[in-house]
Amino acid sequence: MSSVTTKEISIGDVGARAALAEEGSERMALNVGPSHPTTHGVLRLMMELNGDLIEKCEPVLGYLHRGDEKIAENMTYNQFVPYTDRLDYLAPLANNVAYALTVENLAGVRVPERCEAIRVIICEMARISSHLLGMGVFGMDAGAWTPFMYTFTEREKLYTLFEELTGARFTTSYTRIGGVARDVPEGWLDRVLKFCEELPKATDEVEKLLTRNRIFIDRTEGIGEISASDAIAYGLTGPNLRACGVDLDLRKDKPYSGYDKYDFDVPIGTRGDCYDRYLVRIEEVRQSLRIIKQAIADFPGGAWYAEDAKKIFAPPKEKILSSMEELIQNFMIVTEGPQIPAGETYFEAENPKGALGFYLVSKGGGVPYRLKIRAPSFCNLSILEKLVPGHMLADITVILGSLDFVMGECDR
Repeated sequence: MSSVTTKEISIGDVGARAALAEEGSERMALNVGPSHPTTHGVLRLMMELNGDLIEKCEPVLGYLHRGDEKIAENMTYNQFVPYTDRLDYLAPLANNVAYALTVENLAGVRVPERCEAIRVIICEMARISSHLLGMGVFGMDAGAWTPFMYTFTEREKLYTLFEELTGARFTTSYTRIGGVARDVPEGWLDRVLKFCEELPKATDEVEKLLTRNRIFIDRTEGIGEISASDAIAYGLTGPNLRACGVDLDLRKDKPYSGYDKYDFDVPIGTRGDCYDRYLVRIEEVRQSLRIIKQAIADFPGGAWYAEDAKKIFAPPKEKILSSMEELIQNFMIVTEGPQIPAGETYFEAENPKGALGFYLVSKGGGVPYRLKIRAPSFCNLSILEKLVPGHMLADITVILGSLDFVMGECDR
């Protein structure tokens, strides 16, 4: 009986793999990442293979760690908004809102209905943008290139709308504590509505290419199955949790920003496999369109920031230039930051990747004492060690693509 040796090689080291095959070895250690297209970022998977069968998988994180939480302790509350853009950088507008709502909860600030409606619209646009990219790239991971062309084309239209609203395509930094940076420009809502009317045609095309595609179904159905109990135990949230049959959506269960006023459905899967995760996301795009249309149809008038939050939200420029009181208020907020009372709070929002939470501790003043970020991608990746073993090496690409994670918010 020949002894089995274990050697560590990289995924692209064809020569080393051939050498192992010549030696008659069946088991080997294999590193996927941290620099590999499969991992969608700097994620490293340390795996043990028996032939093409994965017996062990250990995810190694932290390659993109930037110390965001520590940085927050040395910045005013508004200065940290651009850092939230760099968490899930595919949905920066939603990150901004989740962070602002956390600080506003601690400060006891309630923004006007117009501001809430703006935030709902941009959050759902961010969800659509994130899911479009996620579905397109997932199709590529399974070997289908054409859907990516459709989804990326529609996503570019969204980026044009983001730029019109915020002045930036990617890192928007649009939300402020107590409101938003500026009101919606004239005609912008009409252009958003036009996009909402055009998008269903593209999503239907993606469904024609993928949903009943025999090859796509064979690559995804029954692959990467997660039970409801395991999903809850490992802290999965968002589409990955709902695909397992768990009906949990913070927009419904713990409404914020007026989500309780909107009529929409929460898509739920049954098997919790890669195919279900795809189906949940494509239906969530349709539900987000429903929410946006309702928000635009009932778009309220009034102020787009909390006018009574004198020590928190900087006044508009025209008031600063015409009133000494407003000028002093602006100077104090810019130099010392929004004045937040002492205390602590935790708030989480339903982001495209799952529940994005912020735990905030304040000792008073314009700078947080401590900030902890609960990143959905980090929790969603925690199940890899249990999920991957038993699958073939070729399934790794599809499993990772179906989880739709972003390493920016995972490592922070």
